[in-house]
Amino acid sequence: MATIFGILAVLLWGMLALLGTLTTGIPPFQLLSICFFISALLMFGKRLCRREPVFARPRLTRPQWLFGIIGLFGFHFCYFLALRQAPAIDVSLMVYIWPLLLALFVANRQTAGRAMVGGCLGFVGIALIFLGDGSLALDQAHWTGYLLALCCALIWSGYSWYLSRSDNSVEDIGWLSAAVAILSLLAHLGLENGHWELSGTEWLGALLLGLGPVGGAFYLWDLGLKRGNKSLLASLSFSAPLISSVLLALAGLHSWSINIVIALGLILTGALVNNWPKRVRRLSQPESA
Repeated sequence: MATIFGILAVLLWGMLALLGTLTTGIPPFQLLSICFFISALLMFGKRLCRREPVFARPRLTRPQWLFGIIGLFGFHFCYFLALRQAPAIDVSLMVYIWPLLLALFVANRQTAGRAMVGGCLGFVGIALIFLGDGSLALDQAHWTGYLLALCCALIWSGYSWYLSRSDNSVEDIGWLSAAVAILSLLAHLGLENGHWELSGTEWLGALLLGLGPVGGAFYLWDLGLKRGNKSLLASLSFSAPLISSVLLALAGLHSWSINIVIALGLILTGALVNNWPKRVRRLSQPESA
């Protein structure tokens, strides 16, 4: 069941691009602050519904606070800055090295080779989505953006790996979300011009993002990594850009392409390679008593 929660997180991340079309007029850090505030409210709402102490203190250790804030805020901070320094397609592709890194982090000596092969297949699949029929043209003028994008990949894979080994409560994501909301608001005030006269569509988009891709998905990801199949979740994480492309195409905002089908095949093949069982019991082999 926990693995299903992790898969649901990936599905929600696949909705990010579509829901983001509703909030294009909101500055990034301002939107991030709103979304993480909604994410924190999910924890308080759950406690109210269960008649639990609403403001019970978090049980996070200092390392858990540090990794949590770096993971949730540091990733988005580097990502938004990278978009200012390099083309969005280049940045997005480099950021999605993180599932490959996570697959390697959670692998052992026996499965590291398969994790590398499966991860590379998945990465080629998303490269087809991001690049289409074009090619990746790295420009030295954008090296700062590329470096920030690689930092994103390292931060999120490292955070996810740490989550898989951490014993903190899933509820603590709410407290981390509150901290990230405050930091995002400070970043907004220091780096952006405010836009608080939001339309109904923009408020709806922000609400849906906070409940889903930029909020609720983090709780599900926490559950999945702590109790589910980490290797499978790392492999299937490559499908988030694929899901985005399909949803945008269904909404008429993106054209269909054979690359979507090829990418699906590569991602599923990569997941199969990475998670192929070591030994498969023959059907005719009797079970030992």
